[in-house]
Amino acid sequence: MLRARARCDVLRLADFRVLSFDCYGTLIDWETGILAALAPLAAKCSTRPSPELLLSLYARLESAQEAETPDLIYRELLTRVHARIANELGVSASAEENVAFGASIGAWPAFPDSPQALAELKRHFKLVILSNVDRASFRASNARLGVEFDAVLTAQDIGSYKPDPRNFAALIAKVAELGHPRSELLHVAQSLYHDHVPAQRAGLKTAWIDRRGGRRGGATPEPPGTVRPDARFTSLAALAEAHRREAAGAMAKGG
Repeated sequence: MLRARARCDVLRLADFRVLSFDCYGTLIDWETGILAALAPLAAKCSTRPSPELLLSLYARLESAQEAETPDLIYRELLTRVHARIANELGVSASAEENVAFGASIGAWPAFPDSPQALAELKRHFKLVILSNVDRASFRASNARLGVEFDAVLTAQDIGSYKPDPRNFAALIAKVAELGHPRSELLHVAQSLYHDHVPAQRAGLKTAWIDRRGGRRGGATPEPPGTVRPDARFTSLAALAEAHRREAAGAMAKGG
């Protein structure tokens, strides 16, 4: 199991007015998208690498590239990541193949529950994106999510990649512009490494969308130390359902 403990008993969704979201891994099924985009590279290997091996390479090399080139926009950053994955696998990749991998972001599918859950949550909260992506790639992903966010903050806008604290400082400042203090903001994310650790250091409450069901590995690095999200859900639909139950309970008590 991941080194994470969720304190669901201390979180009341009614205490918040704004939900901020990581996009890739939380709303968009990036592991499925990454593996599909890496399939041509994997086919060149004499022994076909397992999906988990490919995702672990991605996790390590993507986070390293983000730290090395924080000002590089994401689709260009991924062209370099693809070349590095090819090198680790001991196969060649053309410049065109590297570029195609970077351009694949918009084709990564949404999780099936994301559009409906977002539409429901939009009726009760302001919704904000905080994502390690470039603006053009996010527009393609946003079309798959089918909701208008109240604000979108990308790594291209901020000039750094999560888990850099500047990204969360920018988020808090943007939410303040929307008229809300950080106490009314809940950060919702899958990645413990990219999101929960730095968000909590910035003084935010967090909800973990545990898309991997507690399994280690995947496309995100391991977090440092023990992480304690304030709540854990296995899907965005489960978070929306928790809000629905909470609201129904409050209405029943009021009645």
